Amino acid sequence: MSSANDKIGIVILAAGVSSRLGSPKQLLSYNGKTLLRHAVDEATNSNADFVVVVLGANADLLLKEIDATKASVIENKEWEEVMASSIRTGLKTLLKQQVQVDGVIFMVCDQPFVSSVVLNNLINSYKETGKPVVASDYGEVTGPPAFFHQSFFTELMQLKGDEGAKRIIQQHKNETATIPFPEGRIDIDREEDYEKLVKP
Repeated sequence: MSSANDKIGIVILAAGVSSRLGSPKQLLSYNGKTLLRHAVDEATNSNADFVVVVLGANADLLLKEIDATKASVIENKEWEEVMASSIRTGLKTLLKQQVQVDGVIFMVCDQPFVSSVVLNNLINSYKETGKPVVASDYGEVTGPPAFFHQSFFTELMQLKGDEGAKRIIQQHKNETATIPFPEGRIDIDREEDYEKLVKP
């Protein structure tokens, strides 16, 4: 299924309103960068061929953070539908911009320990195992960032509401490989998550 010439895209889902935090989590600072800029930099430094960032709530504010990067940016006008609309928007944008897309990695911007190494491990696992889905293994559960071969694009486009790609992973366990990413369980949803992260 995989070949050395496969073209891989990354879609960064950054459209959320951060309701539980009360301010845009994308702009929280960690190790000298905002979480959004960190996610974009790691994605553009990976072996993926294209990067699309999906913004929604606070789009104008967030755009200033990444307008100097190599990533393409799209605004999801339906961001209030939460996760599924951003997955559809990002994938549509990628397919419009690129003639050939063999697979896509979906990642979120509130995982402070995501790195180009993790993203490359997803790509390498797909190429080595031939599995059409590769998810990150946090230890107890799997989640993003996660890779999907183009054979899953139709299914991804059919997601609705607050439904993320996790449902597809759960429904296709036999077709899914995993890579270890124990730090993936650390994400920033609430003020106390962030305080714990930056605590010396």
